[in-house]
Amino acid sequence: MTDTQAFTLSRRGALLGAAVLIASPAIIGRAQAQTEPTPRLDVPFVPTPQLVVDKMLELANVQKTDFLIDLGSGDGRIPVTAAQRFGVKALGVDINPQRIKEANERAQAAKVTELVEFRQQDLFQTDLSQANVLTMYLLPSVNLKLRPKILSDMRPGARVVSHAFNMGDWEPEQKVEVDGRTVMLWTVPPKKA
Repeated sequence: MTDTQAFTLSRRGALLGAAVLIASPAIIGRAQAQTEPTPRLDVPFVPTPQLVVDKMLELANVQKTDFLIDLGSGDGRIPVTAAQRFGVKALGVDINPQRIKEANERAQAAKVTELVEFRQQDLFQTDLSQANVLTMYLLPSVNLKLRPKILSDMRPGARVVSHAFNMGDWEPEQKVEVDGRTVMLWTVPPKKA
């Protein structure tokens, strides 16, 4: 099964309204092209439902002392919710400037700008070494490309939570269903000597 097929199958219900926009990036791109270049997106933006966000943070056992990074943060709902509910510092990373703008607006509305930062950058260039918690809603191929970076850069004991997509043969420790969606948890193992 290709990434596109896996993506479509996992989000069938949520994507019915967005399918035309995802299938026709030219419609979106025309408006943006007049003001700024559109970055190349590896993953289309589809928001994670709030019930799933809550379950991801619960499964990661987020604590106030944690530092959370959300890769492909979209409109910022995961970092903002983590800051609101747990008082954690969080970083959201997205390559799309429009998503960063929306995320900053969300953080301002929630009054958590002192805890949350959003950066427009390539998620593969993000320093993961300070994160205790990593959240993501990407695609299978992106998860697999990130896996070596996660295992080498993150400290042992750090928690990784993915909405919908796994990490290949790195089996999750926990896998739960919420509102018809899958959420998975991994813990970064000790480094091999």
